[in-house]
Amino acid sequence: MPTSDLTRIAGNISALNALNSLMDISAKLSVAQTRLATGRRINSAADDPAGLTIATKLDARSQGLKTALDALGDAKNVLSIAEGGLRKINDILVKMRNKAEAAVSDVMGDEERNAIYNDIAGFAAEIDDIVRDTTFNGTSLIGSGSAASTALNFLANADGDTIQFSLGTSHTAAALGVDISGSATVGSSGSAAAYLALVEAAITTVSRSLGTVGSLSARIDFKVENLTVGQANTEATFNRIMNANMAEEQVNATKYAILQQTATAMLAQANAQPQFVLSLFR
Repeated sequence: MPTSDLTRIAGNISALNALNSLMDISAKLSVAQTRLATGRRINSAADDPAGLTIATKLDARSQGLKTALDALGDAKNVLSIAEGGLRKINDILVKMRNKAEAAVSDVMGDEERNAIYNDIAGFAAEIDDIVRDTTFNGTSLIGSGSAASTALNFLANADGDTIQFSLGTSHTAAALGVDISGSATVGSSGSAAAYLALVEAAITTVSRSLGTVGSLSARIDFKVENLTVGQANTEATFNRIMNANMAEEQVNATKYAILQQTATAMLAQANAQPQFVLSLFR
């Protein structure tokens, strides 16, 4: 900082020094006040160019993780819908098995077997209704007719990777082999025993599908836990770089406000100092 020569009144160096200090302090006070007003440490690229670059990438990563978490939540909902449909089909198959098992006994007459036939036919129709109703956004989850369920890709992380869900088979009564309107009947002990075997095979198929759903659902739970931790840590890093320490900025604002007042007072004094030269003319 240049020194002042009080005998040279055409250039007031002391006043210039005080003015420069006042401008510098005012600029710092403005920065502190802006940070307090916005809560951000970086309000322009000039504040911290490298920090802004890093924080921008971290923010994009954090938003991507949030999107992935939302997508995995939707995937869990889809799997829950599929599981609900499969569980209900399994319950119906158990009832069909009980009916077929009862029809194996020859204590059943034609009238009783006819009643069992009607019950099983109703159960088979209900299975088809459940398959038709087990959808998400218009997509069948557990099959359609004889066609296998549509393969669905679920977003797995913030990098765009996916995991696929497909049961690989339809779960209609016909596809499971328990459609009573076909060749399977319960009109005799032999035919009832054969149909019982078909129902048991169908129960095995549905149980296998439930296992597939449960396994993928558990896998999604692990992914959600991992992504949640990752998103929290990413957000914490972004917060440390981008956001202001409010306590520190309040201290700085108070300090610069006081210094601004003292610098203003010193500028006034510096402007008045050259007046002492007038005493030389008395």
